[in-house]
Amino acid sequence: MENLEHGHSQKEIKERLAQIPSQNYLRDWIYGGIDGVVTTFAIVSGVVGGQLSSLVILILGFANLLADGFSMAASNYLGTKSEVDQFQRYKTIEEKHIDFIPEGEKNEIKQIFQNKGLHGQALDQVVEEITANRALWIKTMLQEEYGLPATLRFPLKSALYTFSAFLLFGIIPLIPYVLVMNNSFIWSCFFTAITFFVIGSIKSHWSTKSWLYSGFETLIIGTVTASLSYGIGLFLHHLLT
Repeated sequence: MENLEHGHSQKEIKERLAQIPSQNYLRDWIYGGIDGVVTTFAIVSGVVGGQLSSLVILILGFANLLADGFSMAASNYLGTKSEVDQFQRYKTIEEKHIDFIPEGEKNEIKQIFQNKGLHGQALDQVVEEITANRALWIKTMLQEEYGLPATLRFPLKSALYTFSAFLLFGIIPLIPYVLVMNNSFIWSCFFTAITFFVIGSIKSHWSTKSWLYSGFETLIIGTVTASLSYGIGLFLHHLLT
C-alpha cells in the first residue's frame, strides 16, 4: 500500500483531531523569500543592463533590501490584521444574533446541514448538539456562513516571517558584489537561479507538485522577471546615451 501521511486507527484519528490547528505562515515565508530575490536581482539586472557601476548595485540593492522588505512586512501586517478584525466583527455579530434571535440562528444551522444532505432525526440531532455548545455554534456559523478560517494568523508573526525571508533570500544576488568576485553578474545569476529552484523545491512539500516541477516553475518565473528588468535597463541605457 502507498505510504499515507497519517494513520487511520481509532486512536490515531482521535489524537489527530484533538490537536489544536496551528497557524500556517508558509505563505508569508514564500511570499517574502521570492519577492526578496526577484526585486533585488531585478535591480542588479537593471543596473548591469544600464551599464552602471558595482557601487550603484550595492547602494540600490541594500537600500531596496531594507526599504522594500520593511514595506512588504508592514503591508502584510496590515493585511493580516484586517483578516483578524473581520473575524472579530463577524464573531460579534453572530454572538449578538444568538443572544437575541436564537431560533433564527438555529434555523440557519439546520439549513446549512440540510444542504450537506442531512435530514430527519439525524439532522435534528446534529442541530441540537451544535446549538447546545455556544462556542461550537459560533465557530460553525463563522466557518459555514462566512467562510472564515478555523485559526487566525498573528499579524506580527506574519510581518516578521515576510521581512526575515525577504532579507535572507534578497541578499543572495548581492553576495558576489559584496565579495568583489570576478564576473560578479554571472555569479549573481547563478546564485539567484539556485535560490529560485531551492525555494520552489521547498514549497513543493506543501503542494501536490513534485519538487522538481515546483523548483523549475519558480526558476522560470524568476528568470522571466529578471530578464525583463535587464532588458529595460539595456533599453534605457541606449535611449539616454
